[in-house]
Amino acid sequence: MTVIYEINPPKIPEGMDENNEEVKVSLEKLEQRVSDINSLCGGIHITDSVLGTRRISALTTGKILKKNYPHLQITVSMRVRDRDMEEIKEIVKKTIEIGLDGILVLKGDPSKNNSYDSGLIPSQVVKDLNESEFVGRVNFFLSLPSNPNFEKIQKKISAKPVGFMTQVIHSAQQVQRISEKLRLQGFRIIPCILLPSEKNRESAKFLNLEWSEYKESPVNFIKEIHHIAGDVLITSPNDFAFARETLEKL
Repeated sequence: MTVIYEINPPKIPEGMDENNEEVKVSLEKLEQRVSDINSLCGGIHITDSVLGTRRISALTTGKILKKNYPHLQITVSMRVRDRDMEEIKEIVKKTIEIGLDGILVLKGDPSKNNSYDSGLIPSQVVKDLNESEFVGRVNFFLSLPSNPNFEKIQKKISAKPVGFMTQVIHSAQQVQRISEKLRLQGFRIIPCILLPSEKNRESAKFLNLEWSEYKESPVNFIKEIHHIAGDVLITSPNDFAFARETLEKL
């Protein structure tokens, strides 16, 4: 049972790479943020090029955080849209070598710099990985809509991931419905909650999220969701101060 905090690795400006001094400074700022909250949560989830934006890789970020905070569960997202199976297997191999705890396999947003689409489907990728030499060596997760049609996600269920990370939810009823169906089948359910602050409002609009049910008492809402699902993923992409305050209250 874990409270997980989601982080987005720093962006890499046009014409730069991960070794650029400006990028390194951004990564140091991210490390400082994790240092501030590492005792307030049980895990960190690292995204992979959200919205197709070029960023420091989740593996690079994960390797640093796992070395400095071995007590934290560190999971990473892995987009399959612009990767073939050989690249994917290499990422899984490195994830295991680093000692990370899990991989969320997802399609990923279209890249702003690369129109290539491998055509790979996350559920099939997890199924193939679970039938390879990697089975049992790292936890694989798949994403889930906040209001899934269970008949249409049978391929995801059949892929036998360790569990599912949901898209942002806005009600306890959504989580209760998912948990009653899938947690009872042995899957780990990790609901995602976007913290309600003015700085996160644009993100809420982009996601068509209605947070009125928990806007006035996000801490109580997080506790309720954690009680139902056993885990919870907190995201606050534009307001770290509020995230830290919320984690302190939890």
